[in-house]
Order: sequence, then C-alpha cells, then structure tokens
Amino acid sequence: MGMENLYKEVMDLNLMEDNDQKEAVAKDFFKKFNAMELPETFNWAEEIFEGLHVQERPDHLALIWADIHTGDSKQFTYKEFAERGNQCLNGLHKAGVDKGDNMYLMAPIVPETWFASYACVKGGVIAVPTATTMTVRELQFRFETYKPDCILADEIYTDIMDEALKLTGVTPKIKLVLGEKDGWTNFKQLNDEPTEAKAAATASNDLLFCFFTSGTTGLPKRVGHTAASYPIGHLSTSVMIGIRPDDVHHNLSAPGWAKWAWSSFFAPLNVGATATGFNFAALDGDKYLATIAKHKVSTFCAPPTAWRLFINLDVSKFDFSALRQSIGAGEPLNPEVISKWKGLTGTEIRDFYGQTESTAMIGNPPWMTGKMRSGSFGYPSFMYDVTLVDEEGNEVTKTDEPGHIVVRLDRWRSVGLFTEYIGNPEKMTSVFIDNYYYTGDRASIDEDGYWWFVGRSDDVIKSSDFRIGPFEVESALIEHDSVAESAVVGVPDPKRHQLVKAFVILKEGYEPSRELALDLFQHTIQILAKFKIPRIIEFVPELPKTLSGKIRRIELRQQETDRPDSGKAGERKEFFYWDFPELSSKKN
Repeated sequence: MGMENLYKEVMDLNLMEDNDQKEAVAKDFFKKFNAMELPETFNWAEEIFEGLHVQERPDHLALIWADIHTGDSKQFTYKEFAERGNQCLNGLHKAGVDKGDNMYLMAPIVPETWFASYACVKGGVIAVPTATTMTVRELQFRFETYKPDCILADEIYTDIMDEALKLTGVTPKIKLVLGEKDGWTNFKQLNDEPTEAKAAATASNDLLFCFFTSGTTGLPKRVGHTAASYPIGHLSTSVMIGIRPDDVHHNLSAPGWAKWAWSSFFAPLNVGATATGFNFAALDGDKYLATIAKHKVSTFCAPPTAWRLFINLDVSKFDFSALRQSIGAGEPLNPEVISKWKGLTGTEIRDFYGQTESTAMIGNPPWMTGKMRSGSFGYPSFMYDVTLVDEEGNEVTKTDEPGHIVVRLDRWRSVGLFTEYIGNPEKMTSVFIDNYYYTGDRASIDEDGYWWFVGRSDDVIKSSDFRIGPFEVESALIEHDSVAESAVVGVPDPKRHQLVKAFVILKEGYEPSRELALDLFQHTIQILAKFKIPRIIEFVPELPKTLSGKIRRIELRQQETDRPDSGKAGERKEFFYWDFPELSSKKN
C-alpha cells in the first residue's frame, strides 16, 4: 500500500454514503494498514500535501482564516499554503536552523501558525506548540527542560519570552515575531524568500513534535511524536470525523495544544479539505456561530465548554444548511447537550476520545449516526487495539465493569501512538506495562460493545468502599435547568476518605441560594445511586481550565486539600448535604 494511495483510500472511504458498507470498508482498510511496514523515510509535506494535493488540486482552498470580532478574513489555496510554508522553511535554513532542531510556537490563531507548522514538518524541525497563557515561570521550566533553537511568537508575548530566555541563558538561532520587536525578526520578512524549499529526508521514526502536556493531572510531560505518528496516525482522526475533500472543516482549538494539530491541521489537510481558523480574544458565542455560518463550515469540532455555551443561544438566526457533521472532543459530552444541539441544528454531536499521546482512539464514527447511545463515547478506532484491565492488570471480561483504558501492544503497535515521554524513562515505565500502554483513563463497556467514560484514573473519587467517576455526577447536575457547567472532585473526609463535592456555575438569571442548593441535592437524588450524590455544592463564577477547555480538577482538589476549613461552612457560597433536614427522608 503506497503512501499516496493510503491517503486516497481514506478520501474515498469518507465519501461513501452507505454506513454499513463504510464501516466494513474501514475495518478492512485498517486491518491492512495495521499490518503494513512503515516506509524507512516519510515526509508528509513533500509526499502528501505537495505531491498529492498541490499536484491534483492546487487552486482548492487549504485554509480560511477569520477574526470573529473584526470580520477580517484571508484565504489560501493549497499552492499558496505550500509556498508560504516553504518561505518560512527557507528563512529558518538561512538562520542556521536544520533538521533535528526545535521551534517553539507561541502564537494565537493566525495563518502564520499553519505555515510555520508546515515548515517544521517539511524541514524535519521539531515543533513545540506553546500555549499563549504561559507565564515566565512556565516558560522557564520549558526552556530549562528543552532548550529552544528557534521561536515564533506574537508581539505581545515577546517580553515574557525574552525574560525566560534571560533567566535560562538561552540564545535561539532566530526569534520570529508577528509584529515588531527589537531583537526579533519580523515574520513578514520571510515573504521575500523563495517559494520552493528542499524537504528533509525524515525517517519515519524521527521526532517531529514535542508537546508539553496540559498538566491536568500533574507536572507537564514532554510527549514525543514522529514523522509518522501524527501525519499518518491522524488518518484515524480524519476517518473518525469523516472529513471529505470538499468539506470546510472547523475545529475550535488553540495552537498551543495537541488538539489543534489533530483537527485544525492534519485531519482536514490529510484528505485535501479546507481547514479553518477563527481567531478570538474571548469566546463570543453569537459572533463565533455567525462566523461558522458565514464560511459554510460543514464539519465542526468543539470542546464541551463551547457546546454548552452554544446550546443556550438562539441559533435560529444562523444559516447552518452547510453543516453536515458535529463532533465533540476534549472531555466527554453530557447527553443533554447532544440532544439539545440536535434539536437546534439537526446534527448529532459525535463524541470521540484520544490523548496528546495518541490520535483518535475511541469514538462515534460517521457510520454510528442514528445508532449512538446517549452518553457513550463509542467504540475503538480500527487503528487501535484497545481494551480494559483491572487493578491487577487482568483484562476485564464483565460488562459494565470499570477498568483502565489500555492499548495492547503485542498484536500490533498503532502508528498513532506516541514514541516516548522525552527525557523521562521513569514515566515511560509507569505507563508501558506488560505489553500495554496505560492511558490513565477509566471506562466501562456495556453488553453491546459501547464504551462509557468513567474519568481519569486519579480523578476517580474513593468514598467509603465506592469508586465514583466525576463525569456521571457532572452529567446529572447539568440536566438541571439552572446549571451551565459543573466539575466534581473528591475532597478529604476523615470517615469516608473522600466526599463528593460539586462546583457549579449557574446560568444567567439564577443566583446562589439555600433553596437552589436544596433543589440541586433533590435533583441528583432522583438520578444517581445514593453513594454518588454530591455531599457538598459550591456555587462558583468560573472553573480552572486549560486553554483547550479541559477542567483542571487537580487544581480544585489541591484547593480543597489546602483549605484550613475543609469540611466546614464558611463565607463561600457553599452548601452541605447534612445541613438540610428536608433531605433526611431521602436517599442518604
């Protein structure tokens, strides 16, 4: 199976209309795919982007960019995109940047991020996506851990970049700026470079991406991906989303995180579709959806935080006639959100799962439309050999029995799986055990093979002899009319080890009160088993999150652990189950 033909087969697969036939063809395709030998060398930019898409459809749009606030927009064909990327690569070469060097990218959602990422892939330069929320201290940690050879940053981030460089004593070969800054090279100068560039002879196992994890469960780790694991591995993502060559695909994600590389870059560009990037300072739901409608987005992926915002807007004023597929990723999506969005737009939000360490691993592919189970995140991609194991490392055989999500490695090793935690052999040995890769997440499988997310292994709450997944409790809370969003964690308790605590953000028009807390307690009693009921509810204005929208439960847990008055009512808008005599006759 030649590499160009590999991508063409995925394009043909995604164009199929019959869902049963599509599923059978996908299963057969990945069976051959998983058995194939990777080529010794592979350069996605040269062989697929230019060798396939630019050659066959040079004038097809590769990228649409817009600013949701100003309405400004730009468009680039596949030929123009390649030329801009090649100019960037030539500028890097002129500065002495070569294959194997790295490039930190700390920029907002702007076209230059796509071009610089492309230059990295083609030149064999290791891209280091960097969130725009970084502090000097966080950058210092990164620079000390992984010295930058070159940098691309927006003008507004150059001061903290320079301070972190000074603290670490690092001098990059070139510092590119989007704007003007003394000591930095304006990215616009690269527009004078030649529009053709020599591709590096990258081996399939050459390191090409270094992602610092978001730190939702601990200190950031360096996740290494190769010239094959993302460019080829994201064929699973292209299939899971179901992107077709003539689709306009949008992913609501920031460039500093792996999800941007997943769904704003490789998933659409793998199949010759149009990628989009909509820049925003703050997520204005109305303006964002107006931009989606204006540019006739047909496949739309967003995190749960955004979907929860969108379902509470008046979407009848937007023309979503082009919208064909809606997809959720980042964290499991509450069933009520899926149901409401379908009622508003006619499209089901198909939930899927993966990690920085992988590509799309488990989910609801297009052929599941109409067959999804509300709240389930689907079943494994045919690219991955995924199962569940218990605490002793034995594979779970009972239905509905929670276990650790693991990837089997003895039958085949998925192309999309990361290579290593760079410079951290201890972490490697903690997740690669007995021919399994442990994802750090837990799930269960029902009798029909549908997977149900439980939570992070270290997010699971241990109360008395029960293990409680936060997602199920959060889903119950969000069904209440007053709740916009919730996060559930375990907090210290001397008798039960942990108590279930819910942090709740209210919708507009609702105010924290004893009466509302009582109503929420009573609401959860009607839905959840008695050991899962929140024992503490705190109304909060916001939740700590990563830029990609993941709730930082680790921060909430630490906040509770550090509280001197943990377990006692204070000035916070906090309510305790045992303070409500009205609940004494209810389940407890």
